Amino acid sequence: MPATQSDDILEALKHGAAALRDGGVDFALSGGLAAWARGGPPTEHDIDFVVKPSDTESALAALRKAGMRTEYPPEGWLAKAWWDGVLIDVINTPMGIDIDDEFFERCEELSVAAIRMRVMPLVDVLVGKLLAMSEHNLDFGPPLEWARALREQINWGEVVERSCASPFARAFIALLLELDVVTREQLAACRDA
Repeated sequence: MPATQSDDILEALKHGAAALRDGGVDFALSGGLAAWARGGPPTEHDIDFVVKPSDTESALAALRKAGMRTEYPPEGWLAKAWWDGVLIDVINTPMGIDIDDEFFERCEELSVAAIRMRVMPLVDVLVGKLLAMSEHNLDFGPPLEWARALREQINWGEVVERSCASPFARAFIALLLELDVVTREQLAACRDA
């Protein structure tokens, strides 16, 4: 049973997912809540949904119809909405992941806060997070919590293979090895599979 999530986050999650579903927008839950849905730690940051780039405006229209304020920040790879003060990120081009029909086929459908929705695979959650890290955005806290709590559910060889171009990802894997979260044998076994 996952650890308790805040009521505010869960209410925003329910309303956001229902709005996207009712608007006919394909989406998947991502980020910390995707980890939480599989038994990881709760998050207090925000809600992350991923949509196809071509569906971004439809997603925002569905969220506005549900009474949410929306905006396009200058980054270009996401849009934002708010439900009662809780931020909902609508991500259309996460680092290292193409959001297309093939991506949605990889997602598992789970009941999250009593609503059925697609949930991004943990490998994609970690790869996206690790590839987004930079000198100005370097927080190993959330992915380290996910890795420790969900280590048996993660294909570490795939995480390494898909993120190895990033020095921050390599540092993160080295940290996991030092903390005995993963072993060199696990990484080698995953690469050979």
